[in-house]
Amino acid sequence: MNFNQSYQTITSKSVWNKTIVFLLFFIFAFAKGNAQILEPVKWTAKIEKKSGTNAVLIFDATIEKDWHMYSQFTPDGGPLPLEIVFKNQKGNYNLVGKAKEGKTKTAFNDVFGVNETFFVGKAHVEQEITITNPDLKTVDVDFDFQVCKEVCINSNKKFSIAIPASFKMVAVATVSEAKPDETKVEGIAVDTLSSVSKETKSEQAKSEVAASSKEEIPAPAPTRSLWSIFLIAFISGFAALLTPCVFPMIPMTVSFFTKQSKSRAKGIRNAIIYGLSIITIYVVLGLIVTKIFGADALNALSTDVYFNLIFFVLLIVFAVSFLGAFEIMLPNSWANKADQQADRGGIVGILFMALALAIVSFSCTGPIVGTLLVEAASNGGIAPVVGMLGFSSAMALPFMLFAMFPGWLNSLPKSGGWLNTVKVVLGFLELALAFKFLSNADLVLQLHLLEREVFLAIWIAIFGTLAFYLFGKITLPHDSPTNHISVGRLSFGLLVLTFTIYLIPGLWGAPLKLISAFPPPQTYSESPFGVGSSSTSNVNSGEIKGLPDGAELGPHGIMVFHDYEDGLAYAKEIKKPIMLDFTGYACVNCRKMENNVWSDERVLPILKNEVVLISLYVDDKRELPKEEQFVTAKGDKIETVGDKWTDFMISKYKTNTQPLYVLTDLEGKNLNNSKPTISYVDVEEYLTWLKTGISNFK
Repeated sequence: MNFNQSYQTITSKSVWNKTIVFLLFFIFAFAKGNAQILEPVKWTAKIEKKSGTNAVLIFDATIEKDWHMYSQFTPDGGPLPLEIVFKNQKGNYNLVGKAKEGKTKTAFNDVFGVNETFFVGKAHVEQEITITNPDLKTVDVDFDFQVCKEVCINSNKKFSIAIPASFKMVAVATVSEAKPDETKVEGIAVDTLSSVSKETKSEQAKSEVAASSKEEIPAPAPTRSLWSIFLIAFISGFAALLTPCVFPMIPMTVSFFTKQSKSRAKGIRNAIIYGLSIITIYVVLGLIVTKIFGADALNALSTDVYFNLIFFVLLIVFAVSFLGAFEIMLPNSWANKADQQADRGGIVGILFMALALAIVSFSCTGPIVGTLLVEAASNGGIAPVVGMLGFSSAMALPFMLFAMFPGWLNSLPKSGGWLNTVKVVLGFLELALAFKFLSNADLVLQLHLLEREVFLAIWIAIFGTLAFYLFGKITLPHDSPTNHISVGRLSFGLLVLTFTIYLIPGLWGAPLKLISAFPPPQTYSESPFGVGSSSTSNVNSGEIKGLPDGAELGPHGIMVFHDYEDGLAYAKEIKKPIMLDFTGYACVNCRKMENNVWSDERVLPILKNEVVLISLYVDDKRELPKEEQFVTAKGDKIETVGDKWTDFMISKYKTNTQPLYVLTDLEGKNLNNSKPTISYVDVEEYLTWLKTGISNFK
C-alpha cells in the first residue's frame, strides 16, 4: 500500500470516527435538551353513567413529588387557577353544577396576598352532565392549569371522551394516548338487558367503575402543622383565662372542689374530671363543626368573598362587644338548666358544671373560639378538633393545677380593672384582624377599595389608639377609675407603640416583613413605589432621560420591555446584552425572585445599568392578531401572547418552566456557556451567573 492509499484509509477512518462522535454528541445533547420539557402532571379520564341521560366525567391526575397544581377555586389575583373548558357543550349537553374536586390544600400566599388552593400528589375532578343530543359521540374538554415547585409550568391537556352508543348501557372507560397533548377516551359498552352472561359482565363493569371512582386520594398536609395550630389555640386559651368572665371562676371553682370533697385526693380527682370535662365540651364542639361542614368545606369557604365579608362583620361585632358596647350572651335558661343538672353530683354533675362555665363565659370566650374555629377549619381535616383541644387544655389546666396545689391560689392577682383591660386589648386585636378578612374579599374582587396604604393606615389607627388606651389617655365604659398605670401595662403600651411606629414606613413602600401575611401585597397599592413617590423615584439620576418605545418601569424601577423585538432593537441601539425573563403574572417564584434576589444591592444596579431586561409573560391571555396566529409543528395552536412566548421558550431553550433567565448577545447567542439558563436560585448564584455572562459579552 502506497502513501496515498494509507493516507486515504487513515483519513476515512478518522472522518468516520468523528462522524460517530458527532452523532453521539448530537443525540446526547438533544436528549438532554428535551429532558428539560417537564410534565409533572399525568392525566387519565373516563365517563361513568349515572342515571337516565346523566353521566359523570371523571378526571384523575398524578402529580410528581414536591409539585402542586392549583385548583379552580384559587381566587383571582393569585396563581392561575385550573380552567375547564367544555368545547362542544352547546346543543349537546348541559353541565350539572360546577366541577367537583377531591382533596386540596389551602395556604396563604404572602406574595399575592390571597389564600391559594391546590392539589398535592393527586388531583380528582368530577363533572356531571346531562346529554341532550342522543347522537353525541364525544365530549371534548380542555384543561388549562398551572403546576409549580421551584419553577412554574402553565400547561394544557385536551380530552376527547367517547360516549357509549346507548344510555341503556353502562359505560366503562379506558384511556389511550392519541397525541402528545390529547387524551382519547373510548367507551366500552356492556349491554345490561340481555343474557345472564351479559348481566354478569355488566355487574363486573359496574364494580370496576365503582372501584375506580372510589379510589382513595391521600389528604395533603394542612396549611399549618397540627402542632402549630395546637400551640396557637393553647395561647388563645390562656388569653381567654385572663378575661373577666373566666378568671374569677378559678378560685371559686377550686375552692368548691376542695371544700366539698371529703378528702384532698377526692378534691383533686374532681378537679381533674372538671378539667377533662371542659376539654371534652370544646373538642366535641370542634367535632361538630367538622361533621356539619365537612373536613374541607370551610377550606373552600376561606377563599369565598361572601364568607370573608360575613366573618368581617362577625369580628367587628365581637370587637365592639369586647370594647364594652354590649355583651354577647347565650340564653340564661341554658345556664340555669346546666346549673340544675350540676346539683346532681357525681361525674355527670361535674360535666354540667363545666358546661355551665362554657355558657356563662361565652361573652368572653365566644369571639376567641369563633375566630379559632374558622382559622383552624380553613386548614381542613381535623384541625378544628386539634384547635379546640389546645384551647380547652389551656382553659382546664389552671383548675387542675390549683386543685392539686391550693396554696398557689394566694399568689393569684386579685380580680379588678386589669381584667377589663385584657378584654379591651382582645377587642382591638379582633378589630385589626377583621380588616384582614375584608382585604381578602377586596383582593378576590380586585375592587382596589382596601389597597395596601389604606389597610396600613387602618392598622396604624387601631394600634395607635390601643397604645393611647394602655397609657391611660383613653377610657372605655367598663374601665375602673385609676390614678396610675402598672409597670406591666406601661411595658405593653410601649411594645404596641413600637409596633405602630414600625408600620408607618410601610406607607412609603417599606416591606414590613414581620406582618407580610396580613396586608395586601405591595403591587396592590395606590403607588407601588410608596406614598409620595413617583414611578421614577427608584431610578438613579441621569439613568433614564425618557423611556424608549415599548419600555416601562418594572420591579424596583428597572426598565423593562415586554416584547422581544422592541427590547432587541433597543439593546442593539445602546449595545448592551439582553436578559430574557420568561415569567408569568401568576408565577409565585417569579415574584419571590424579584422581591428577594433582584432587590439585592449588588444585583439591582446590574439589572438597571448593564443589561436590557425583556420580561415575556407566558400567561398573557391577550389574543394575538389573526395574522400572527399559527399552528406549531406539533399541532399546538398559538393564539395568545402567552402562547407565543411559551412556544419561543420551548423551541429555543427546550424548557417550559418559569422563572427562566437567559443572557444573550445582540445576535441571540447565549453568553453563559457552562450554564446557559438559570431559574430559581439564591442571590450569590444569580450574581455569579450575571457577572459571567456580562463579562463574556464585553
